[in-house]
Amino acid sequence: MVAFLMNRLGPQIICFVFGLVLFAVYFSAHPVARQINTTVLVDYWQIIFAFTLIIGVISFVNLSVHDIKRGHNRFYRFISLFGLVIMPVFAVIWGIKGDSPFMWMFDNVQVPMQSTVFSLLAFFVASASYRGFRARSLPATVLLVAALLTLISRSSLEGALPSFIAGTADWVRGNPSMAARRAILIGIGLGSLTTSLRVLLGIERTWLGGEK
Repeated sequence: MVAFLMNRLGPQIICFVFGLVLFAVYFSAHPVARQINTTVLVDYWQIIFAFTLIIGVISFVNLSVHDIKRGHNRFYRFISLFGLVIMPVFAVIWGIKGDSPFMWMFDNVQVPMQSTVFSLLAFFVASASYRGFRARSLPATVLLVAALLTLISRSSLEGALPSFIAGTADWVRGNPSMAARRAILIGIGLGSLTTSLRVLLGIERTWLGGEK
């Protein structure tokens, strides 16, 4: 039995059975099915998230230790590992209330770092926009005008602009932009459905650690 579960056939059968059951439960209107679906999405999702968090922490620690041994960014790696250890200690000892050391570290260390990262992203977005919105053709010109209308209508200059500019920007967001977003979401949904079917039917086996 153990050998059966350790080979590739066992995980494929388990994946197929559970995938089929969850598929039926998700689209069923029966109260029991709704309760099972809610339990899976709420309770078991948190368990999966906890395991992914553990895997992320282990991977980060391994990467940091590897860089420290090789002498790459040792100071920053030590600071990162110190923060990784000290934050749970603060949370366990003093809690996460507003006046706790955990919240002080969060407000004065993590929040400024997040703000710094997002401010750097603004420069990357501006650089990418400069390269992508060059009016070299008619489609590029339309994209440039639509982007400028959207940016201006969402800035502090919105109150000083004529009403037709704001109306045009709202029309762009509500019609062409929304149509493109829906097309992308439909493509993502079809791709997810196709990948799920390939996994359930055993066509896609890379999640088992190989192609065969």
